[in-house]
Order: sequence, then structure tokens, then C-alpha cells
Amino acid sequence: MVFGPASQLGVGLFEDTEPVELLPGSSSEEKETVIRAVYKQVLGNAYVMDSERLTVPESQLKEGEITVREFVRQVGRSDLYRSRFFDSCPRYRAIELNFKHFLGRAPDGYDDMKFHSNILDEGSFEADIDSYIDSEEYDSAYGENIVPYYRGYKTQTGKKMVGFTHMFQLLRGASSSDLKGSLSGKSPALNKYVIQETPLAVVPPSGGSDGWSFQDTPLAARTRQGVGADSGGKVYRIEVTAYRSKVVNRVSRFRRSNQVFLVPFERLSQEYQRIHQQGGVISSITPVS
Repeated sequence: MVFGPASQLGVGLFEDTEPVELLPGSSSEEKETVIRAVYKQVLGNAYVMDSERLTVPESQLKEGEITVREFVRQVGRSDLYRSRFFDSCPRYRAIELNFKHFLGRAPDGYDDMKFHSNILDEGSFEADIDSYIDSEEYDSAYGENIVPYYRGYKTQTGKKMVGFTHMFQLLRGASSSDLKGSLSGKSPALNKYVIQETPLAVVPPSGGSDGWSFQDTPLAARTRQGVGADSGGKVYRIEVTAYRSKVVNRVSRFRRSNQVFLVPFERLSQEYQRIHQQGGVISSITPVS
């Protein structure tokens, strides 16, 4: 089940597109479609030049010598993939992208991240790529001849809801690229949230809402609005973006366009009004205690 209107969340194309599968007797054109789909998924929708394509594995797939799973493995273990998503990325950014590219979801939690970090410590880059593709989860979801696709934006039985919210930090619309265009750049998008198992606001991509550009702020940028050690009741976290000056030809007094406020329940309505009066756009309101 998709949470909310697929078009507004930026996953409409994924929802409307059937998985790509290599069937017996497929034509040359159908095999080429499979190859392009593998590049698109495994390389995070990044452009691939003809000179970068893996001509030998492509030929083996077309001749029926290897399966789609093995072609995915060849692309994942290639210098092309390694240079884009391993050598140039911090470790935990590389791991979260591996989950997205090979299993179609975000990491479930810290154990997922630690498991693959240990493989990288004790084994190798190639061994870690194999661990995704040889997993029971990959086999159950894709088998030998289905191209991996994004599954994490749907709620799934047996999976934590926190992982579902995390997927939207990795999946920013059908036109986004993991090589370029990510708000997080080369930095991990999920590291501390996975470790703490903290759910995140599901914010639509660019154009989906006024709060699409929200990024979490450093701890120093968070403001505790009336929340003290003796505050009772529930506290809410308000994520705000798009702060802007309403006065022409003056520099905005807000140094950051993104802010996080921790607000007790009894001040929630008052804070809501204050934010809107000052030109902020609320991306999310979530309970934290």
C-alpha cells in the first residue's frame, strides 16, 4: 500500500510501472530494455555513456549465458559503480545507496548498517555487493530474472514503519539521480536516523509542496520553545523550512531557512501561528516524547 497520493509523493511513475522481467524467448529489443532498466536502477538513475557500458556482460545476458541477477552483480561490482558510489562516498552513504539500488529499500536499522560495514572491514567491496544479491530477500523479491525496483515506499508486512519513512529521504522523485541532484550530496542521508531508529517526515519532492526543501539542521539550530526539564505532557518536534523575509530590500533576519522547534503540547497552537506569521512553512509536526 502506498502512503498518500503517489503523484504528490513523487513515486507515481514507480507505482504505475510494472517490474521489468527477462522472459524466455524475449526479443533483442526486450533484452535491451532489460539492460537499460538494470543500469537505471543499479546506477541510481544516473546517465551512462556508451563507453561506460559493460559490453561483455551485456553480450552474455543477450546470449542467455547469465541471468539478470548475474548482470546486476556485474554492474554492482564494476569500476563504474565503485567509482560513483563507493570510492567517492562516506561508508554509510555507500551502504544506504546499496540498499536502495539492490534491494529497493532503505536500511531497516542500525543492525543492517553494521552488518554490511563488518563485511567491508573483514571482506571486500565485492563481497559486500554479493551479500545483497545473494540474500534471501533479493531472491524472494526479484529471483533470477526480474530487474530490482523500488519497494520501500510501500508499507510492507514485517518491515518497520521507520524504514518506510526513511525511503523517502533516498527517493526524491522519478527524475532524481543518486550521482547528482541529491540534497544531501555525498553525505549520508540517514546515518543518525537509522542508528536512533527515528522516523522522518515524508516530504514531497520539489514542486510537491512548499516544504520540499527541508533538511535537518545542526543541533545548535534547534530551538526549545518553552520546553524545560520539568515540562509535563507530550513534546512535539516542528520542522520548518522556507523562512524568508517579507520586507522588500532588507536582509532576512533568519540566518537559516530551515529550523527545528521542540514545543510542548500547550504551546503548539501558539507556535503554529507564530511560524506562519513569520513566513515559515511547516514540513512536519511529530511527537518526540
